[in-house]
Amino acid sequence: MSRTTPSNGPSITGKGGELQQQASTTHPQLTTQQGIAVSDNQNSLHAYGRGPTLLEDFILREKITHFDHERIPERIVHARGTGVHGRFVLSKSLKKFTTAKVLTEKGVDVPIFVRFSTVAGGAGSVDTPRDVRGFAIKFYTKEGNWDLVGNNIPVFFIQDAMKFPDLVHAVKMEPDRGFPQAATAHDTFWDFVSLMPESLHMVMWTMSDRTIPRSLRMIEGFGVHSFRLINERSESTFVKFHWRPQLGIQSTVWDEAAKLQSADNDFHRRDMFDAVQSGRFPVWDLYVQLFTQEQADQLPYDHLDPTKLIPEEVIPLDKIGSFILDRWPDNFFAETEQVAFCPANVPPGIDFSNDPLLQGRLFSYLDTQLSRLGGPNFSQIPINAPKCPFANFQRDGHMQMQQPKGRVAYEPSSLDPASPRASMEHGFRSFAEGAGDDAKGRVRPESFADHYSQARMFYRSQSEVEQAHMASALVFELSKVQTENVRSAMVSHLLVIDPDLGKRVAAGLGLEPMPKPAADEQRVNDLAPSPALRIIDRMLPTLEGRCIAILVDDGSNVQSVVALVKAIESQNASFTIVAPKVGGAKLSDGTFCKADAQLAGAPSAQFDAVASVLTMAVGERLSHDAAAQDWFRDAFGHLKAIAACKATRLILQSAGVEPDEGVFAPEDIQAFLKAAATRLWSRESKVRTLA
Repeated sequence: MSRTTPSNGPSITGKGGELQQQASTTHPQLTTQQGIAVSDNQNSLHAYGRGPTLLEDFILREKITHFDHERIPERIVHARGTGVHGRFVLSKSLKKFTTAKVLTEKGVDVPIFVRFSTVAGGAGSVDTPRDVRGFAIKFYTKEGNWDLVGNNIPVFFIQDAMKFPDLVHAVKMEPDRGFPQAATAHDTFWDFVSLMPESLHMVMWTMSDRTIPRSLRMIEGFGVHSFRLINERSESTFVKFHWRPQLGIQSTVWDEAAKLQSADNDFHRRDMFDAVQSGRFPVWDLYVQLFTQEQADQLPYDHLDPTKLIPEEVIPLDKIGSFILDRWPDNFFAETEQVAFCPANVPPGIDFSNDPLLQGRLFSYLDTQLSRLGGPNFSQIPINAPKCPFANFQRDGHMQMQQPKGRVAYEPSSLDPASPRASMEHGFRSFAEGAGDDAKGRVRPESFADHYSQARMFYRSQSEVEQAHMASALVFELSKVQTENVRSAMVSHLLVIDPDLGKRVAAGLGLEPMPKPAADEQRVNDLAPSPALRIIDRMLPTLEGRCIAILVDDGSNVQSVVALVKAIESQNASFTIVAPKVGGAKLSDGTFCKADAQLAGAPSAQFDAVASVLTMAVGERLSHDAAAQDWFRDAFGHLKAIAACKATRLILQSAGVEPDEGVFAPEDIQAFLKAAATRLWSRESKVRTLA
């Protein structure tokens, strides 16, 4: 296979290349902590083009090591998480492909611990931002622990572990101001992404509804990388791991997710806790994609590239087992916070591919765990400090004595023209052992050069509603970016992914003149759409796992309330009684109905549908109540089914809500419950402006 050795970093055209070429004249020399000049800050040292990363790469090890030590004591990423005990049971043996007993012995209970997490925010952030969700599983197998550490998205932002510190520095709070927390809607993230087109596929997923899930019980999980299975004859088969929830995938809408942040910072934690404690144990099925080297060679993309996925229409998924989460930890700190995952923990019969991001993770995770009480800044002690000039982007950590200035702590960037750059002329170079394509060197395979095709496939695979959500999410995020050329650069990439998408976002930003596309569109492959990548079309029309709120007050018709409760329970759903007063209400037959929540303190964003049974007097009174108006206006705006009695319709009228096919009479229970099992997407164009 042919390969390229970039002289100026990754495949960055225009501004990125110009910045690299100016390094020797306008930028300080990028160095290690020991003052050794760096020649290439984009690629780790490989044995050969697509070969494994070498441990001798001291530049990678120093950079990753320092990065791993930057946050004490919480994790640098995935700091906010929640964990649950459970068990995994194999239903289909893979003995033909592997010797790992966890994948060959059917019907055996394997204890597991699963930790779900957000990525960008700190341990004290909120549960419901737009963010990737970590999905890490520790199997306590007979042959040792197996850690399958992944996300709820099957691809990643970068192709090489060398760029992971830069990615996280860019997505985290800006270093000179300490905000925003748990958000990507700011300059440094979008500056980085605009200069790293390999991130665009993941950006499309991040801007989709996948990153605003309804519940952790309703997310998919992916191992992201290709792994290897090794059988008794030492034969290798590639494998990708997929987890699918039996409740189906479900997401919120954006302003609903934003309101959930103010309503309940622990919404996802609480949802998981309540489900496990009440015996509604969530279940996921394990699927695998198995393929040979010959099949991999036929793909129009490189499966070792972590920014790419293999659609299930190309290589089908095979269900082999399930896990159930059935026991909450006894102590959050002792278990959930102290659990340590490492992708290098695998039993015999499972092995690694040469995915360069995976190769870096094999080192980084262990180093992270060892460092959570340590400190990386020993080189700042005078006796250890280099005497020559040095400059890098390594920040913070225990006993940091320097005071770096400015907002940029990553590379490449366009926000600081004086930031350091690597130099091929002056930087350290490894001896090029071997010859030709077998020579060791800092290289990136040519097969990794396509950054747009799968981003286009993902976008064009979405329904019109989901495409509108993605365009609107991009407009919202880029509207927070204050640097105009960063907004323009991102739109230039979007125009390559899909011209209509780029134009929609540009119009939403009021961007004029329209920038030129970042690359020749002829370089982009029109891959077949994959409907399996959607959410809306794949939502299960079921109420199982959902929660419906019933609003009552004094005098509410007891027969209507009881009928609603019975019907909801028959669908394996749960209900919450809401009343204007938290104490409850006296129903029409004189019985007292205890409330689970108070109207003003339980916004409808917490529920999957709402029903209301009120007297005319109460309806008249609540029609003048702002909390009641918001409760129904938000439910309507969040595309939820509403069961509204005649009195409730007074509130709808005062809230400016014109009933549609998703608003039912309380006695029309079955129609209401059928609509409550999904969202009324046909309503969305009437209640909000999408890009």
